[in-house]
Amino acid sequence: MRLDKKILYILFAMVLLVPLGLITESPAWGEWDNAYYEKALGFIPKGIENAKGIKAFMADYSVKGLGSVAGYYISAIVGAILVFGIFYIIVKVKNSAKHH
Repeated sequence: MRLDKKILYILFAMVLLVPLGLITESPAWGEWDNAYYEKALGFIPKGIENAKGIKAFMADYSVKGLGSVAGYYISAIVGAILVFGIFYIIVKVKNSAKHH
């Protein structure tokens, strides 16, 4: 089996596992609110405190007009495509630099 097919199977499996995030009470890693930082660190880091005004592309994993589960899946698919695409471009640029 070629490597690119293996990668696609892994991405597909990851998207299928998305509902696991819906059944947990705990937030995902790095998605803590300011109260968590205050309690865990004793202060809120400046960068996090100043990030209040940033509008997320898909805030709270939601897509306007869709239910929460559909929004969660679409967020997972878009995120996987973006991350995969960024790494794909990096590898292509790196490989083309080797050949020149």
